[in-house]
Amino acid sequence: MTALAPALWGSTYLVTTELLPPGRPLLAATMRALPAGLLLLLVTRRLPKGDWWWRAAVLGALNIAVFLALLFVAAYRLPGGVAATVASMQPLLVAVLAAVLLGERLRAWTLLCGLAGAAGVALLVLRADARLDPIGVAAALGSAVVMAVGLVLGKRWVAPAPLLAVTGWQLTAGGVLLLPVMLAVEGPPPAHLTGENWAGFAYLCLICTALTYVLWFRGLGALPATRITFLSLLSPLVATVLGWLVLGQGLTAWQLLGAVVVLGALAVAQRPAPGGKSTPGGESTTVGRPGTLAVTGRASNGVREDGRERAGRT
Repeated sequence: MTALAPALWGSTYLVTTELLPPGRPLLAATMRALPAGLLLLLVTRRLPKGDWWWRAAVLGALNIAVFLALLFVAAYRLPGGVAATVASMQPLLVAVLAAVLLGERLRAWTLLCGLAGAAGVALLVLRADARLDPIGVAAALGSAVVMAVGLVLGKRWVAPAPLLAVTGWQLTAGGVLLLPVMLAVEGPPPAHLTGENWAGFAYLCLICTALTYVLWFRGLGALPATRITFLSLLSPLVATVLGWLVLGQGLTAWQLLGAVVVLGALAVAQRPAPGGKSTPGGESTTVGRPGTLAVTGRASNGVREDGRERAGRT
């Protein structure tokens, strides 16, 4: 289920280029985040309490506002292949940050999978005549860094609230931060928007933001950070496939090789830790009689509990 989020994010480029008004990246980012966040707040009717006012603001800035702003700067100043290749370094960044902040074990095969994934994305989307813009490269690298930090902090900070509420907090905070920047840089939205424009905004808001971030944050609570981050490699893969199916873009043998490398790196990165030792997510597993698994780790409410208590409650 978590993999659906980056897979759907891979459709963002197609929808943006085909349905949205041109030259308005910050408008697209704001229309994605703010209405989706307000919708989830309306559904859950729950606001942050205590430290979670500033934590939601920090996570909203990292995961939504700053990430989307830098992502669109990179998209406008770099060819898509260069931006995607730089952004594909995110799994390596998350692996290092998770080792420092979460105590996850930094394994050699995780680093190798990260390098292989970046190489596969480069084969998939990079072109020989791609130009390098220093500001664009810095923005692409910055988007990978802030997303990696936001992912690790989201794993470290266990929210005492339902998933939909926490997702709504972050999306609303990110949208509120984006709104004044959008108005200052791009001005108000166009006076006349077509039906295609509204359809594109609705798809990005409801499907590519509200739904996908719920799935992404749900996975973040259930999976180790170093495993979930590799799923982001699906975005350029899906974008390439959609370009071939919908826009008639060609596929070369090198791109097909890159797709195989990306899928291989993603699959190998999902391998669980050796039996009996701590998993990358900080949980330890012990296998009892066949068909049973006792788990001791951090529950979603921040309270440690053993497998029997969970099973009994289930």
